[in-house]
Amino acid sequence: MGQRLFDNGKPDTDAPRHIGHRQRLRERFLVTGGEGIPDYELLELLLMLAVPRRDVKPLAKSLLDQFGDFASVISADREKLQRLPGMGDTTVTALKLAKVAAVRLLQIRAYKRDAVSSWQQLVDYCRAAMAHEQVEQLRLLFLDRKNMLIADEVQQRGTVDHAPLYVREVAKRALELGASALLVVHNHPSGDPTPSEGDIKITRDVQAALEKLGIVLHDHVVIGREDYRSFRNLGLL
Repeated sequence: MGQRLFDNGKPDTDAPRHIGHRQRLRERFLVTGGEGIPDYELLELLLMLAVPRRDVKPLAKSLLDQFGDFASVISADREKLQRLPGMGDTTVTALKLAKVAAVRLLQIRAYKRDAVSSWQQLVDYCRAAMAHEQVEQLRLLFLDRKNMLIADEVQQRGTVDHAPLYVREVAKRALELGASALLVVHNHPSGDPTPSEGDIKITRDVQAALEKLGIVLHDHVVIGREDYRSFRNLGLL
């Protein structure tokens, strides 16, 4: 009978020692629903699904050492993940699946409610989708007359400190969708959500262009690593 293999193709000769630990961890997760389980054990559980017969605790801790926390690990760039010893397509897929599932859940909740009255849920969704991006990403959320989301589109992906916002393209897309209002959202990979002077100027240009078309710009939200800033709350709109 052949040797069991790690995700990176190396033989796993110590797997039987970890069967009891895996079982206990699974049982604790099922009993608690994940409540109170530390980040490294949540990562272990994900990695266990991808690598059935390997002690993945060292890998989980290595990932946290490299990227900082659970959210940063599952949001990390695929190529950066694959460069770590022990990581391969299967384990990376498991981590990315967790990220997509978390974002999808929040997206569905945001879509089913009035975007203005359920503001925090909308922000939570945008933070989950964008806070850990390595480059700036510009997202437009188009709303109907009842402020329900009709489209959520990433318009631009830029550099570490810039993603262009084109006034004409924003207005054109809003008209194509028949939108009555929209929200602009972009992230700052630096972690600081403070709007730049450029952010302020282009937002006012967009607002002026949309007003001529009878379309409301509800807000421009800047997402940082730990926090966000709303132009409307800051008195910039």
